[in-house]
Amino acid sequence: QFMTTGASAARAACASHNRNTAPTGAAFFICYHALMAQNVLLEWEGREYDHNPKSADWYWSLGIIAVAATVAAVLFGNYLLAALIIVAAISITLHTAKAPPLHTFRLVDQGIVIGNDLHPFERMISFSVLEDVDGKLPPMLSIKTESWHSPHLIIPLEGVDADKIYDYFLKHVDESEHTHTFSDLVAAWLGF
Repeated sequence: QFMTTGASAARAACASHNRNTAPTGAAFFICYHALMAQNVLLEWEGREYDHNPKSADWYWSLGIIAVAATVAAVLFGNYLLAALIIVAAISITLHTAKAPPLHTFRLVDQGIVIGNDLHPFERMISFSVLEDVDGKLPPMLSIKTESWHSPHLIIPLEGVDADKIYDYFLKHVDESEHTHTFSDLVAAWLGF
């Protein structure tokens, strides 16, 4: 029955929910598909991060550090820490070996769609366009959201007009300075 609902009724169903409540059941289905069918203002593709293949020496270094830390944890009787170090080393190894997936980004009236996930403007706290001082890297759109699942989005703006995106976001979201977090600095230091 709700499959034949018009786009205007579906948008009204989405608009009836404020930022503190989310639509559920049939209203969620209608809202989701109404937002996916909206006019796409801009569309582009990009990767979450640049893939930097590591050398064999890098993997050997990680292994040596992980083994040494695991042995030290066992000597001090901290078996949980030893297990955590092993799991972390395996996770880092698997993460560095795979290339990042190619995502499709779409700027729509209600927000930005990454793949099939809509991030509405109403859930965004602030944004910033980060540009490389040397101009060697493409600009990045940094978005802070209210979502616990993805509180900080970094979106590459390669192959798209960054000024248009900036102007459109400025109409809907507050702009603020975004600085690198400690985890960003550690990831850069490790070569991720």
